[in-house]
Amino acid sequence: MSDAKFEQGMHIRRAVLGDAHVDRAEGNKTDFDADFQRMITEFAWGTVWNSDAIDRQTRHMLTIAILAALGKEHELALHLRATQNTGLTSTQIKEVFH
Repeated sequence: MSDAKFEQGMHIRRAVLGDAHVDRAEGNKTDFDADFQRMITEFAWGTVWNSDAIDRQTRHMLTIAILAALGKEHELALHLRATQNTGLTSTQIKEVFH
């Protein structure tokens, strides 16, 4: 992947998850997981979340639904907190779980 995809991914990651979370995650990177973290930023954030095929709120609701269905409690909690950054309303979030 490219530096441009990484930069796009980092911009979107910060917009969705917030600077504090991303700064903390970046600060906790190790030599062991640095390449994986870069790949996730480039692909998940720089490619998937960067697609304009669906809007960011819809993508976030889908992400929340998938994380809930998979039982990924830690990631689900992170994305529920991040709804303040994507503008999801409590009504929209409740609908994801109905």
